[in-house]
Amino acid sequence: MLHSYREKLYELLSKEFNCTPADFTKQENILTVSALQDGRRMYSKEKYFFHMVTLGGNAVLTAEECLHPFLKDFMKDRAGHWLFELPNLLPLQQELNRFGYTLTQTYHMFLPAEQTEPKKNYAVKWFFGKEEISQFYGDERFHNAICSEYLPHRPDKMVVCAYDGENIMGMAGCSEDAPGWLQIGIDVLPEYRSKGVATYLVTLLKNKILEEGNIPFYGTSLSNYHSWNIALNCGFRPAWVEIGTEKRK
Repeated sequence: MLHSYREKLYELLSKEFNCTPADFTKQENILTVSALQDGRRMYSKEKYFFHMVTLGGNAVLTAEECLHPFLKDFMKDRAGHWLFELPNLLPLQQELNRFGYTLTQTYHMFLPAEQTEPKKNYAVKWFFGKEEISQFYGDERFHNAICSEYLPHRPDKMVVCAYDGENIMGMAGCSEDAPGWLQIGIDVLPEYRSKGVATYLVTLLKNKILEEGNIPFYGTSLSNYHSWNIALNCGFRPAWVEIGTEKRK
């Protein structure tokens, strides 16, 4: 199933990295000037100062032109995926600091690779759209499953909660970060962890998104192996890695 989304992923990332879909299939690393294009994931209204992505082969970098002299040397004669390793990120960080920016964490992103069905049977309730989901905004228990507030540019579309009687055990939600691309987040209350609640809810939500003809995706950090295992158990597989910048505080 993963390969069926490959071309669509190329199209999505090409809008974000101001390149062509074919650039992700090349052997050499690609550098472009950052630009805002319609259809991208809407995490900011500003252009990337620097952003880098790999699908496991070459790397595609987009950045403001002031960084290009450094980046041309930075990526020269290096395998794209190795640019994400600490020995290469350290000099990049120093260069970004000169302009008042710092690197973010690396984001490890997953796409569906196989069909999976829930192996548990918890009582659940679904919530759809702003009107039904807004009751959960501001609840710190669910900071991963949904956004902190309603965001018109990347709205929360669906939420599914598992219940123990009247008590919520966990919540999985998805925001439409780009047209047809729904990112899944999950929160399980501490007393209900290690009971399969997260895998159950993420699987339900992933399957619902697929049924509606959209693409579910899932992201986590390098060292969060608990989150990695949830993704793998739900039929997701690693698809791409990206890293960006934020202004220094």
